[in-house]
Order: sequence, then C-alpha cells, then structure tokens
Amino acid sequence: MSDTEERFLWQAVTRWARATPNSEAIVFGDTRMSWKEFAREVDLAAAAFVELGVRPGDRVALLATACPEFLVTYIAASKVGAIWVGLSPKFTLAELLYVVADCQPRVIVSQAAHEGAELTTTAKELANSCAEAAEVLVFGIDPDKVESTNVQSYRGFLDRPRPEAETVLDERLALASSADDVLLIYTSGSTGRPKGVLHSHEHILSSVDVQCRHFKIGNDGRILLHFPINHVAATVEMGFAAIFVGATLVLMDRFDPIASLETVEAEGITMLGQVPVMFLMQMSTPRFRTLDWSRVSAFVWGGSAAPRPMLEGLKALAAGNGAVLMTGYGSTELCGFVTYSAPDDDFERLTHSAGRVVEPFEMKIVDEARDEVSIGVIGEVAFRGPVVMTGYLGNPEASAAVIDEHGWYFTGDMGCCDEDGYLYLSGRRSEMFKTGGENVFPLEIEIVLETHPAVLFAAVLGVPDPLFDEVGRAYVMLKPGVETTADELRIHCRDRLVNFKVPKEFEIRPMLPLLPNGKIDKRSLRALRGES
Repeated sequence: MSDTEERFLWQAVTRWARATPNSEAIVFGDTRMSWKEFAREVDLAAAAFVELGVRPGDRVALLATACPEFLVTYIAASKVGAIWVGLSPKFTLAELLYVVADCQPRVIVSQAAHEGAELTTTAKELANSCAEAAEVLVFGIDPDKVESTNVQSYRGFLDRPRPEAETVLDERLALASSADDVLLIYTSGSTGRPKGVLHSHEHILSSVDVQCRHFKIGNDGRILLHFPINHVAATVEMGFAAIFVGATLVLMDRFDPIASLETVEAEGITMLGQVPVMFLMQMSTPRFRTLDWSRVSAFVWGGSAAPRPMLEGLKALAAGNGAVLMTGYGSTELCGFVTYSAPDDDFERLTHSAGRVVEPFEMKIVDEARDEVSIGVIGEVAFRGPVVMTGYLGNPEASAAVIDEHGWYFTGDMGCCDEDGYLYLSGRRSEMFKTGGENVFPLEIEIVLETHPAVLFAAVLGVPDPLFDEVGRAYVMLKPGVETTADELRIHCRDRLVNFKVPKEFEIRPMLPLLPNGKIDKRSLRALRGES
C-alpha cells in the first residue's frame, strides 16, 4: 500500500477535495466537476442511500454508461458499506434480469435513456423482479414529471436535507474494514453464465497503487475512459486509478474511433488505455495520422496480444513525443493488472509477452495436477496476492474450484515463462482443441494471422472434423480498403506454423462480433454455426 494509509475508496475523494478542491476531477461533455463538487455529490448520494435503507453488504446497482453518476454512486456506495455493481445498457433485458436476480440490489440508479432506448421502464422491471423490490432513482429526467410511485428523480431525491445521515455514516465507518467487499463485477459470460466477482477495498487499493506507479500516473494526468461501467477497466484500472492519484478522468458514454481521437486532442489526454481492437479501429481512420499526440505520455493496452500493425503505429507516435508503450496481464478476478511490461522492452517482447509479475503479487505456471512446471513449459497460469477476488457471489463451489487453500488463483489461461520471468500466453485452457492428437492454442494462430498486412484482427475456433477430431476454423476481418483471399491467408499461415496448426477453413467477414469490453465474442461465432 502507499504511504497515505487510506483503507477505503471514498477517502481518496476526500483527500483530493481538500488538497486540490477546484481542480477538475471529472469531465463529461460540457460537465466539468471539481474535486470539491465530486466530494459533495458523493456525500449527498451516501446520505440518500442511507435513507433508502441500504445496509452494509447490500448491493447498489447502476444502469448507465460511463458518466459522472457512475463514479459518484460507486464511491458513495463504498462510504455506506454497500457493494456497487455496474449494469450496461447494451445488455438485453434477459441478461440484466439474470444479473439482478443473482445480486438482488437494494437500490437501482438508472439513466433515463441511452441511444434512443428508454431505460426507466427497464429499471422498474429490474427492481420489481427482486425478492424485495428495489428502490429506483433515475437521472436525466425532470423531477416534476416523475409519475410512478416506485421511481424517484435521482437529482430531486439527493438534494433533500438529511442531517441525521451523518451520524449513521459515522457509526458505520467505525465498524468498517478494508476487507469489506465493495465492488461486484460480472464476468463476460463468453463461456457460460456470468459469475459475480467480489472485490474489497483492500484489493482495489492494492491494485491501483501498483498500477499507478508502473504507468507513472500522477495528479497532473488526464485519463480517457470509454469502457462500459461493468468492466474492470472502468471500475479499477482507469476509473479508480484516476481518483486514487488525483488525475482528471475524461468520460465518454461509448467508444467511437473518431470521437475518441478528437477527445484525446481536445482534452489533452496523457494516458490512453484501450484494448487492441480499439487502437486498430482508430488507426484505420484518417484522423489518426493528423492528430496532435504531443500530450500523450503513455499508450497502454490489455485484454489480448497486440497485432504487429498496431505496435508499429504506436511505436511511430512514441518516437515523436517520447511516450512509453506498456502492456500486462490482468483479469476481473485479479482486480486488474498483475504483470507489467517494462518501458524499455523491445518490439518482440511487446508483441508476444505480457510482461513480468510485480511485487506484492506472485505467479507460477502449473500442470494439470497444479504442480509447478519448469521454465519454458506451457501450463496453467496462477497468481497470488492482495488482489485475488474474495470469491464468486453466492457460488462457493465455483470459488473453491479456482482458488486453493493457499490463496492461489488458477486463471484458466495457458502460458509459459522465460528465463527473465516474462509471461507468454498461449490462450484459454477451454479454447484449446486437439487435432490429430496434437494440442492447438488459437491465440498462437490469431497472432500469426494478424501479422498479415490485410488483416485487422482474427479469431480461431476448433470445430468438429470426422478425420482429425477437430480442426481450426479462422474468422478474419480485413483492414478497410484492403483485400485478400482464403488461399493467401492459408499460405501465410503455412509459412509460419507447423502444418497441424494451420486452419483448415478460413472465413473472411466484414465484421466480427465483439463483447462490450472490445474482445471478439467467440461464443457468438460458435452460435453462427449452430454450436453450443
């Protein structure tokens, strides 16, 4: 932990409200919220949650995009001892109902609308589906036009005087612990039903303390955030990291290649953290080449390996303004990054490696019996440290399956380490397929395909085959205005891979389905073929 000795998330807002009260904390369109205003909004929301009956351990849900209310309700929930959970408006009603049924929130705060879709009715339906109907607060509506008895205006409700709430909060804080859970994030569900990952104050503070030092984020930084609020990038890696160090967080309610680039220039963004597909989509626009990149001091990516074209483009920018390129490995269950590349890592390591584990975290590679393997041997990647999740909400069996009695979390990702401790990922254990008795990891093939000059990004699946049991099927999305053929892609793979790893089928598509976090949705690709 840092020398601030802060034990709770809300304390960071209090600290910066005192140290730099008039500096910008949050920027969202025309809204510019200072640290003093941010702290006031947190206090109002915390008092409102107390009046609505939120008790320690209760859940507070927010159905919204990345907007100021996201950060206000998140930090306010931490102050009243509640557990905050983000709900994405992009999810279907069935998906939202599943999450709400699982976590049973006491309060649901919601936007009134998003991209033309009315969300107030959705929030009411979610609230009424709970065993004990949740309270609903909606922002973005006129307080005088709220007609429903079980829906209130967020703004109107927060602004009511509540002098007694301060006493209740003081009593709760005296009993609170940094080990109390404060954040609930649901896994993407790409391989099954989503599970609710619980994290405590201690996990989040430990994660961002390490991250901010490695990414050199300070209170003069300006960080762009356009991820969904149900993603660890929003709640920890960028959202709370900015709060922790007193940086300005510039919010966008969705990712758009051109709009995000315009924001980088207009707002003087200093750290740009994205998944590779976002960088690639930006690079495909003319605006990428004319942008003023002079303020950006760090380009950070995670979620998947960086294709060579992406790195070449970022290297050219970094050479012009001295910015660093950094990546690492992390997950929802690990509360963000646990491995980091070094600022002076060469092109090869940035392309293929996820960096090295850093203190106070530990890493090992294990075989199927969970015994540690030798350097260079592929096995399952495991981590231990003060960022490993408390567990999956209401699912002790699933928690015990991935966390052992010694605190090691087994990720399900396969990889190996070199002599210098750098981690090289091979892919998900669940994605590995056997062809003719040989193990094949799709990630290795995807990296090769993305070195082809015409390929923007690719996904490989193992599909049934009567002769080889399974074979690889590649789905490829091309760069705008560039063409290639399946035969050319096959030759490209044959020149770089042993024959059994070369996909037997290639399908070029104008677009590949994406998860809200920007990764390719392989479950949807399987569904297109009628597979489970």
